[in-house]
Amino acid sequence: MGIWIINEKGQWQYGGGKKDWARAAEIAGGCPCFAPDHEDEQTAEEEISCYNCRFRRWTESSFTCMKR
Repeated sequence: MGIWIINEKGQWQYGGGKKDWARAAEIAGGCPCFAPDHEDEQTAEEEISCYNCRFRRWTESSFTCMKR
């Protein structure tokens, strides 16, 4: 499985789930669109992480990226 999948709504959904901390930080580190979310919305310890990005939208099993 690729790291990104197209979900039933046609959105790019992360295939690593909600606890793939290292990989989400690695992806965000190379993403030109990363922007930190409000502090109370951040979930990862790593400052730069897809889990802490304002363009992340949580789904039941993972999140979608609004910039992909």
